[in-house]
Amino acid sequence: MFSTRPSIIRGIAALTSRTTSQVHKVHSSQAAMAAVKVGDQLPVSDLYEDSPANKVNVCDLTAGKRVVLFAVPGAFTPGCSKTHLPGYIQNAEKLKSEGVDEIVCVSVNDPYVMAAWGAQHNTKGKIRMLADPSGAFIKALDLGITLPPLGGFRAKRFSMVITDSKITELNVEPDGTGLSCSLADKLKIKK
Repeated sequence: MFSTRPSIIRGIAALTSRTTSQVHKVHSSQAAMAAVKVGDQLPVSDLYEDSPANKVNVCDLTAGKRVVLFAVPGAFTPGCSKTHLPGYIQNAEKLKSEGVDEIVCVSVNDPYVMAAWGAQHNTKGKIRMLADPSGAFIKALDLGITLPPLGGFRAKRFSMVITDSKITELNVEPDGTGLSCSLADKLKIKK
């Protein structure tokens, strides 16, 4: 048997209390964060198009433009592939005739997956398929959701209209994944 010295016990107690207070700080900072809202500026963030070498800064992309950005929980998933993305493809010309400069689809996937998904749906010239591999952009918006069957952290399903890097319309599905308010035909583009 060995004996435990009081100094070791005090050291462990101090470490434990410090770790506990650090955990509380993390939780309190997360609780203070709120999802973006209409009127907010977009967070500065890089997304990727086609490959990890092709960074697209969201603020640069939307500066001086009107952009529709919609997010999906995952490329190639049924709701995203059968309804959400096809609706934006079908409405691309209509949205552009209403003054939209670009339409962007974002997902927490790698850029190769987004490029392949876009190719499968013939999005070239209609919708830019941008990847958020680490979820940094979605986290900065506070519009993420944990979906274990899809691999963990994903984007909630939402759509937004961005005018000169400022959110002017935001539609977030109430359950984060449904297909109602974030569809292309639900957007109300204000001239």
